[in-house]
Amino acid sequence: MARLAAFDMDGTLLMPNHLLGEETVRTLNRLRDERQMTLAFATGRHVLEMRHVLNKLSLEAFLITGNGTRIHSTEGELLHRQDLAAEAAETVIHGQWETQASLHVFNDTGWLTEYAVGEMLNAHVYSGFSPKIVDVKRIPSDEVTKTCFCGPHDDLLRLKVQLEEALGDRAFLCFSAVDCLEVLPVGCNKGSALKVLSQHLGLTMKDCMAFGDAMNDREMLSSVGHGLIMGNAMAQLKADLPHLPVIGHCQKQAVSHYLTHWLDTPNLTYSPE
Repeated sequence: MARLAAFDMDGTLLMPNHLLGEETVRTLNRLRDERQMTLAFATGRHVLEMRHVLNKLSLEAFLITGNGTRIHSTEGELLHRQDLAAEAAETVIHGQWETQASLHVFNDTGWLTEYAVGEMLNAHVYSGFSPKIVDVKRIPSDEVTKTCFCGPHDDLLRLKVQLEEALGDRAFLCFSAVDCLEVLPVGCNKGSALKVLSQHLGLTMKDCMAFGDAMNDREMLSSVGHGLIMGNAMAQLKADLPHLPVIGHCQKQAVSHYLTHWLDTPNLTYSPE
């Protein structure tokens, strides 16, 4: 039986309006109270934002943030950190890229960009988290956790080729959403971070269940004992992991629907409907 449950946020726990549904919150509390499950939120979002979310929910959970760059305990203790190599950060920040995408830089102080983010703030309506507007070229390259580019998917696909040629094996690239391309430290992903956390708790990855919807969830979903893909997931994720079950849409709080079945009627076949 699973003892640790890891959840992506955007497109998984959060509905399309970027809010947590009441059914989802109740089900998370049931996992903790009835099954003594350890909870972990595994997200690309910043730890400063996720602490605010946890406070609003009054939930105890481990935090895997920045797509695996940081792990924090339920008490807020830093358990693991990994930063983008300084030379890779220098290349990304100071490179001349043929793209219309906006560049965003993250470190322990928060989210840094020189762009007016506008509608992007809709994704942070639950927490009120917002960027600091700065000249990103003045950010020290040895103080960068990760970077990401936001823009149309076709533009990002072309940019990904440019970045791969410039960075080689000095960084790991992945899509955390169709409109967001992440540049992460080598070997850094939600799966590797969850492995560190499971070992810290005296568990194995087989003791974990995980839910996700995007390519930055791929390593996590493929390495746990019970990985589940959202119905609204990126097509590439479903194609890459065809052996994993697909549940319903985040709009319908499918994680809650699935877990309620798992808690109450595990003897019956699950259906997303």
